Amino acid sequence: MSTGTTEVQALDLDKLYTARLQAARARPYLATALFALHTVESRQVPTMGVDRHWRCYVSPRFVERTPVEELAGVWVHEVSHLLRDHHGRSDRFAEKHGLTGPGERLRMNIAADCEINDDVFGDGLATPEGVVVPALLKLPEGQLMEDYLRHFQLGAQTGEWAWLDCGSGADGLERGWELGPDGAHGLSAQERDAVRFRVAQGITGRPGSASAGWQRWAEEAFHPPQAWRELLGAAVRSAASAPGAGEDYTYGRPSRRSASVPGTVLPSLRRRPPHVSVIIDTSGSVSDTELGSALLEVAAISRAVGGRRDLVTVVPCDAAARIAHPLCKAEGIPLLGGGGTNLRAGFTKALRSHPKPDVIVVLTDGQTRWPASRPPCRTVVGLFPRHHQRNSWDEEDPDYVPDSPPDWARVVEIG
Repeated sequence: MSTGTTEVQALDLDKLYTARLQAARARPYLATALFALHTVESRQVPTMGVDRHWRCYVSPRFVERTPVEELAGVWVHEVSHLLRDHHGRSDRFAEKHGLTGPGERLRMNIAADCEINDDVFGDGLATPEGVVVPALLKLPEGQLMEDYLRHFQLGAQTGEWAWLDCGSGADGLERGWELGPDGAHGLSAQERDAVRFRVAQGITGRPGSASAGWQRWAEEAFHPPQAWRELLGAAVRSAASAPGAGEDYTYGRPSRRSASVPGTVLPSLRRRPPHVSVIIDTSGSVSDTELGSALLEVAAISRAVGGRRDLVTVVPCDAAARIAHPLCKAEGIPLLGGGGTNLRAGFTKALRSHPKPDVIVVLTDGQTRWPASRPPCRTVVGLFPRHHQRNSWDEEDPDYVPDSPPDWARVVEIG
């Protein structure tokens, strides 16, 4: 006989923690982060979600109906949002682009999931049901949340993900079921940074054990993005998208002006992906640390043009230009040099490469003579800081002071 009461489902902690242990075994470099999360039982969260204070909210019904193997993948997914600072990045993206409302935050959650899910599953982690991956949006893998946000909007193709809610840890928007900054068991900012640092150490200490996405994250954890890096990326994107860059004529789609010239087919302008040549100053005045920083910028430039490594060529140059290297992995590019500086040779090598660049990026300390005339493409110069005295510019000519970059170049101070 019914008593007229509904039994409340209890959270199966044994099952939940078994799944977390399985996640830690599958991804040992994430173990510190997985065990730093504090579990909070919640009947309001749809599945599992996290807040920016490293609390993990868990639905008892979700745990009951989900196999341990899939729960392990969800653990890794949720902690990935926090490690990759998706809440902070979402806040910055929303402020920069004037985005408001829960609809835009859902779009950020979807984009953040795309960044994570393209390499989180497999190798001991089962793929949960209904997981969001870039292919479902007809987008390439390996991009960042910000890149995905620029390429899709909410619509028919995203309607099935309206239920998605990974919490404020994924998109920055606080939920009613979260405990907030004053709630119990949250991690302080210093504790959160310590967890990220420990995870990054684990990844860099065992090269090859983590995916390319996690290795990229770990590298940036030790070299966090600076304001000048964002400026450099913005300058490259601006140059690459400017009129004339990455444009060519095609007869595959005749111009609408053909109608005004009967019997004649006129070509139309089409947009193609822009090619970027990066000239790296390898002269003796550039330190090893700055060369390492230059390689980090090459990777950032690749992301600025959509992650297409085939669109980026690197030209090491001191007094003479070296081979123009197509970009496979930035760390695999030999930066030979150590002599004097003549970046004019680098410009010549870059402009003679095939295909010709739409944008030239120069990473240098500025101790060089520049081309006498404007190149036939846009130029961005990243300048390493220098605080030398006047007589230290050139040992052979104490009175020589290098010219500033020419007016036709967009200049960004690095550091």
